[in-house]
Amino acid sequence: MSASRRRALWNSANSSGVWTYVEPISQTPTWVHWDKRFGTPACSSGGYPLIKRGSISTYVLIAQDDLNTLGYSTGGLDGIFGARTQEAVKNYQRRVGLSVDGIVGCNTWRSLQEAVVGTGATSTTIN
Repeated sequence: MSASRRRALWNSANSSGVWTYVEPISQTPTWVHWDKRFGTPACSSGGYPLIKRGSISTYVLIAQDDLNTLGYSTGGLDGIFGARTQEAVKNYQRRVGLSVDGIVGCNTWRSLQEAVVGTGATSTTIN
């Protein structure tokens, strides 16, 4: 990763307001951040909160990262659940047989998290 891309990524993470800690620029993008955990979990057993069009949070970043890694382009990692992220969610839901509503709730979170475990970087992962 180029120094200018690394700096842009660090600046974005640092200025977003969604992280309580952003690692030093020399370590970016290792994604070792502590998020400001908030919201009611989407699943009764816990986990991430429901996110949908208009949501802005670290959880959107996580979903965007998962979706891009799995080949569903969100147009980037910005933490904003816009039209491209919603379309990526719907395409993913359709492919895996979930209810296609464009909302990342309990079942979609579980599916996304299980699907990305152990994938590592792929040709569609955004760094």
